[in-house]
Amino acid sequence: LGAGCATTPQPEPGPGPLPDDAWRGLHIYLSNRADLPIMIRALEEELAPRGLNMLIVEVDFNFQYTSHPELASEIGMNKNDVRQLLDVCRRLGIELIPQFQCFGHQGHRPNIFLRTYPEFMAPPEPDYNDPDHYHVSWNPLDLRVNEIIFDLFDELIEAFEPTYFHVGMDEVMLFPDETTPHYNGESPAEVFAKAANDYHDYLVKEKGLTMMMWGDRLIDQEEIRYNRFESSDVGTAPAIDMIPKDIIICDWHYNRMDDYPSIGFFQEKGFRVWPATWRSPTAALALLESAERQDLGQMLGFMCTTWCGVGDFARAILGESRYDGPSTSKRAAETFRVVSDHW
Repeated sequence: LGAGCATTPQPEPGPGPLPDDAWRGLHIYLSNRADLPIMIRALEEELAPRGLNMLIVEVDFNFQYTSHPELASEIGMNKNDVRQLLDVCRRLGIELIPQFQCFGHQGHRPNIFLRTYPEFMAPPEPDYNDPDHYHVSWNPLDLRVNEIIFDLFDELIEAFEPTYFHVGMDEVMLFPDETTPHYNGESPAEVFAKAANDYHDYLVKEKGLTMMMWGDRLIDQEEIRYNRFESSDVGTAPAIDMIPKDIIICDWHYNRMDDYPSIGFFQEKGFRVWPATWRSPTAALALLESAERQDLGQMLGFMCTTWCGVGDFARAILGESRYDGPSTSKRAAETFRVVSDHW
């Protein structure tokens, strides 16, 4: 074209749009029912218009449980709150998915379960013996644990009426040992697989749901060189060949890398994969591009996580943040905006 002639704007480089039926997801941690109204407004005004069609709500012990009131949260959601959220999501075409964090990574909630039942901590006196520590585990070898936890599952299933149920299981670092009741020499992989299979038996075989879990403990750090949080150096990776292939693996990676080979690895093992990002737009786009390159027909879509107060995230995505400077909520919101531009 000659000087002064208009040129056609070129599209920004980056990943192409996802297929129409792809899962466009968001993970939130909703611990206080007071945040529900602004989260609903964010869904209606920003998130659904940007293409969101899957919402994972991590509940854990932040619910007004009645089957075990000793584990209930006074400020957590109740069944009516979930019904309100469910009605909104159905109206907006969003699949609502409950999550209950199982086995490890039990701290920083605070952990009412291990404070109420300290005999269920595994090992009983770990390096981190404060039940509110970031990395503490319950004992999956003690049958009494599932008796309680499955009662809580039932309440969430009744409230959420879900098709999918996320059991967490990321960053498990501590396992039963010779000091732990019911331990008989099981390896970390065997314990991890037993826990996953127990949850699968209950949720899938008994309740007819589809189970989801985080994938980091199934990645061998010696084979795929992520950090020790995004991959396992504690012996759990062999569990990948001990669990059912109908589990959906949520493959989270939050740092910018040239490639993310676990996406292809999980598919080659026979699993459906849902990659997840967090608070870096450049890392998110790199992960999305890698997922597109490695799609073997089992890549479901893409998920953004938040890992901040859900009210703060909602205000940030609405442009109403109460923080002047940078914050996790602002960065998570900006990442969602950038990712949704490529949906």
